[in-house]
Amino acid sequence: MDLDDLPRARFAFPGPLRDRLVAAILAGTKTSTTGLLLGYEREGEPLPRVGQRSVVVDSAERPVAVIEVTEVRVLRLADVDLAHVVDEGEGDTSVAGWRAGHEEFWHGPEVRAEFGDPDFTVDDDTLVVAERFRLVRTLA
Repeated sequence: MDLDDLPRARFAFPGPLRDRLVAAILAGTKTSTTGLLLGYEREGEPLPRVGQRSVVVDSAERPVAVIEVTEVRVLRLADVDLAHVVDEGEGDTSVAGWRAGHEEFWHGPEVRAEFGDPDFTVDDDTLVVAERFRLVRTLA
C-alpha cells in the first residue's frame, strides 16, 4: 500500500481537538465520525465509500495511521443514534451531549469562516455524513 496514493483524513482543525481525536483513533476508541454533508458539497468532494482507505494526519500534517471506511450513512442530525455517538470515542454518553459539543464546533468561527457564513447554524434537518471506520495500521 503506497501511502502517497491515499487521500488524507483530517479530523477537525489542527490543534488540541484534532490531537485528541487522533489519539482516540490510535487507541482504537474512535471508530466513527460525523461531518456535514454541506462540507462535502461545498468542496466538491465525493462522499466516503465503504472500503476506501485514507491516511490520518495529525496537527502537523504527519501521517499517523491508515483507516478504512466500513459504513457511510447520510441522515438528519436529529437521527444520529447513540451507538454512533459512543463510537466517536469522545466520551459522550448521550446524543444530547454529543450534539451540544458538535453544535459548538459547527457554530464556531473556524467552520463559519470555512463556509463563508458568519451566521451558519445547524438544526434537526441538517444532513450529516455518519461514517464508521476501522484502524488498519498505525504509522507512528
